[in-house]
Amino acid sequence: MTGKTQSAVKRRFGIGLVALALVATACTSGDAETQSNSDPAADAEPAELSITPEEGGEEVAPNTPVRVTAEHGTISDVQIDQTVVDEAAVPDGGEADGEDDEAELYEMTGTINEDGTEWISDWNLRPGSEIVVTATAENEAGEETEVTSEFSTLEAVAGQRLELVSNFPSSGDTVGVGMPVVINFDMPVSNKSQVENSMNVVAEQEIAGAWNWVTDQMAVFRPEEYWEPHQNVTVDLNLSGVEASEGVYGVRDYQIDFEVGRELIATMHVPDHEMEIEIDGEHERTIDVSNGAANRRFDTTTTGVHVLMERYDTITMDSSTVGIPEDSPGSYRVDVNYAVRTSNSGEFVHEMSSNGAIGSANTSNGCTNLRMDDAVWFYENTLMGDILDTTGTDREFEWDNGWGYWQKSWDEWLEGSETDEAQMTTDGTPGSVHGEDL
Repeated sequence: MTGKTQSAVKRRFGIGLVALALVATACTSGDAETQSNSDPAADAEPAELSITPEEGGEEVAPNTPVRVTAEHGTISDVQIDQTVVDEAAVPDGGEADGEDDEAELYEMTGTINEDGTEWISDWNLRPGSEIVVTATAENEAGEETEVTSEFSTLEAVAGQRLELVSNFPSSGDTVGVGMPVVINFDMPVSNKSQVENSMNVVAEQEIAGAWNWVTDQMAVFRPEEYWEPHQNVTVDLNLSGVEASEGVYGVRDYQIDFEVGRELIATMHVPDHEMEIEIDGEHERTIDVSNGAANRRFDTTTTGVHVLMERYDTITMDSSTVGIPEDSPGSYRVDVNYAVRTSNSGEFVHEMSSNGAIGSANTSNGCTNLRMDDAVWFYENTLMGDILDTTGTDREFEWDNGWGYWQKSWDEWLEGSETDEAQMTTDGTPGSVHGEDL
């Protein structure tokens, strides 16, 4: 179930409550019927509807909410059709493929109040579009009133369009239980709260989570605890129409669907020279290792919760990429096989069978060295998002070094959210996506 579908359920539920209330009040006792033959519903006033933005509006800010209110009746349906005037203004790409999938991304849902008299759109409108809002309400007699409002939204001009540059994971990925959701934008975001509320994470197993901003262009979602294994997760990026900063609007929506696979947790106490692997709580494998020699900070393996990142069957380890120039003390350049990244500061788990100290001493430049058979197994059997929990050194893993986000406690992580509120993965985002005072 996507975030948009979830909001639609909430809207239908609200209307259902109103309908139930009407049915209940219509049921009276036989005695009451003999006292009066009048039918109050027969004299019911027609329902009256109002819609904002109003009919004929031009260049309406896309982050303006659509509001429908009813008097003398309850709202039974709201439909919003959005037609982009200039398709060239909307970039190609995105996680959804096909016209039907694209159309579903922009289906507008809303939230209705308990008495069914006010409906507010959940998401923003598409920039540069012709908008048609059709609302229907019923009075006590069941008579329908329908009202339509047509208006147009402000275009997001070139150079002021928020777009998605990259995301991890991608649709179709199967990931480990520690996987964050990483979103990279092409422009800085200043209205972070509105953008956070536009990004809805829905999981089959409910859990609290929150977004943090690593930079003004990078937002990361992390749950309170590791994901429950063996479940599907959907990320709805309802970015179309959100005002990321003054005059800068999102121009399209995206959807990311990924799977959380089995739970693999690797633990490593560096002085012990071995790594323990558990899968779904059962011991799987013990691997002999050699970690950093710890002669200096650079070659000290970091202590902390690491999330496995990218992997290479062959990669050149070059010290100049991590601040040690060629020909300087401690410099190196070597090709290694079966390498899995654990940080952005150059740490990998990789094959180094030529290291005769594997299983008995720590002699590496900070990476975790494995023999060939263990390196092949680790490369082939781990996933992006699996956990490597390392202890036993005096170099602490930084929370923003690669995907070190589990280094923050939940309270610390929650403090880093602009909304200051957890997002439940079955309840939708915690606040408004619309502009202030609109």
